[in-house]
Amino acid sequence: MRTSVVSRLGAVASASVLAATALISAASPASAATSCYASTCQGKDPATTVCQSDARTVRTAAWGVELRYSPTCRAAWARKTSGASFDTVIRVHNSQGASAGVYYGGNGTAYTAMVDDKDILAWACEVRAYETLQTDCTDRY
Repeated sequence: MRTSVVSRLGAVASASVLAATALISAASPASAATSCYASTCQGKDPATTVCQSDARTVRTAAWGVELRYSPTCRAAWARKTSGASFDTVIRVHNSQGASAGVYYGGNGTAYTAMVDDKDILAWACEVRAYETLQTDCTDRY
């Protein structure tokens, strides 16, 4: 009888530890993302913050560069997913003079770091062919 009670207690303890571990593990990915707001997002990677969670494309230019915006973070960034030549740079700007850029080689998705977009305007641009500096930008948002 004593062995049976010890076995049951061991099983209950093991189940409790497994349940607690599952709860902690489930909470870890959400806590891995950092948070920022407006000017504290300046220069941060949207993929490593909570900003990507509610992001939406608010403007798109003719060549396909997108202005992405997060209402939670009040931050914006540029994204490009296709259709660029090999010498393309995408940039995001805001009306306070902040900007961030990244090279896009024509495959996959590229995006810039974020700029503050709280109570100011932001826009995204794509610059192609460095010899002629052909530029296409979104409207401001």
